[in-house]
Amino acid sequence: MNSTHEPQLSGNRGDTSTNALNWKYALDDSALLEGRMAPVYPQGVNVVLARVAGAVYAVSGTCAHMACPLFMGRLEGYTIVCGCHDWRFDVRTGRFLSAPELGLTVYPTKLEGGKLFVKLG
Repeated sequence: MNSTHEPQLSGNRGDTSTNALNWKYALDDSALLEGRMAPVYPQGVNVVLARVAGAVYAVSGTCAHMACPLFMGRLEGYTIVCGCHDWRFDVRTGRFLSAPELGLTVYPTKLEGGKLFVKLG
């Protein structure tokens, strides 16, 4: 499954190529169920993973409003709803639905060898 808009990496598929391009292990694929979110901290970066329609998305783990932890909210289709003040973000783009100029950082994801990776850099 390639759940990002980035092309597949070519050449060496080992750990060295993944790390060299800032791909960091986040979670085993089997641990993220359809329609669910999971907090992960690759290299200490607060990220929320969400699986919607089979694709895995990654956004910054704190709300752009008051830095509440987004994994404490809920996932409604492609929308993450912050548990503190009901701010709603599109998990695909990170955009705040009420004011698209605000948003979350979006991280590319990939599945390799049963493990989910997030590209941090």
